[in-house]
Amino acid sequence: MLELSRRNLMTGGAAAAAAVTTAPLILAAANAQAAGGAVSPLTGVYAYKMGDAEIIQVFDGARTFPIPDNFIVNLSKEETAKAYAAQYMPAGQLTITFSPLIVKVGGKTIAIDTGNGLGANAATKGAVGNARHSMAAAGIDPKSVDIVLISHFHSDHINGLKNADGSPAYPNAQIMVPSVEQAFWTDESNASKANGPNKGNFAGVKKTMDGLKTTPFDAGKEVAPGITAVATPGHTPGHTSFVIASGNKSVMVQGDVTNHPGVFMPNPGWHLMFDNDAQTAEATRRKVYDMASADKMPIIGYHFPFPSAGFVEKSGTGYRLVQVHALS
Repeated sequence: MLELSRRNLMTGGAAAAAAVTTAPLILAAANAQAAGGAVSPLTGVYAYKMGDAEIIQVFDGARTFPIPDNFIVNLSKEETAKAYAAQYMPAGQLTITFSPLIVKVGGKTIAIDTGNGLGANAATKGAVGNARHSMAAAGIDPKSVDIVLISHFHSDHINGLKNADGSPAYPNAQIMVPSVEQAFWTDESNASKANGPNKGNFAGVKKTMDGLKTTPFDAGKEVAPGITAVATPGHTPGHTSFVIASGNKSVMVQGDVTNHPGVFMPNPGWHLMFDNDAQTAEATRRKVYDMASADKMPIIGYHFPFPSAGFVEKSGTGYRLVQVHALS
């Protein structure tokens, strides 16, 4: 049974360091940002302080493509197209953005997910795979990263672990992965338990993870200074979110609890084709957003429009995202 609440989110080492608060985040422009704005389209960097932690969102890019059949599996393709058109996307198409995270806290530099990777950057002519370029703009050398936390094993989250030539992208980092996630995707016999879009993920996981030393972790534990892992399954069996806590402030890094917030947050019962267990993913979504809205806890979404942080409010039978704005 999924148990998600303010209390058990903060179990483990992070509880001693901080408690959830309703105080808003105070945002400040990063050095790499353009004067007069919080986001520079040239650097893809958005940074702010939260207590003693510095959070740096690095834009990996965006893909626009024709809406696949069954993209929302319990909605017709026509209704799906209307939902994305309502977000002012080109007719019959959708856009997905990708935003990994860098956290500097407790003397450590921590990456949360890695983007599509430099190989994808070349293959897509710069549409995605820009996280490393954004890190460079923020003055972050991948060799300086101490820990990489992986939320789940989909390619847009793990492919950045390697350079285009297959060498480790973070050569000095401890690569930490959810134990449930690792056990599922590294056992090819589990392909029978994966839905259609996920069956092909096993080969990609093998290619990316081969040769990398990983450290598995369990949910409910502090996995880095002030960062607690939270089980949020459904999108994948071991999908994990993270709560970053510093001082009396906290934020949840929700990974892929939902995809585009303008489409799925008002309609939490809509099921994305990439959610391996749609019913569990929906239950997770509702529990996470009920908690976030009740506690006024800000969240960061990997596929939220950049910059990818905001607050959740209940709206009708679903939710809406109120994205944050820079405060100088």
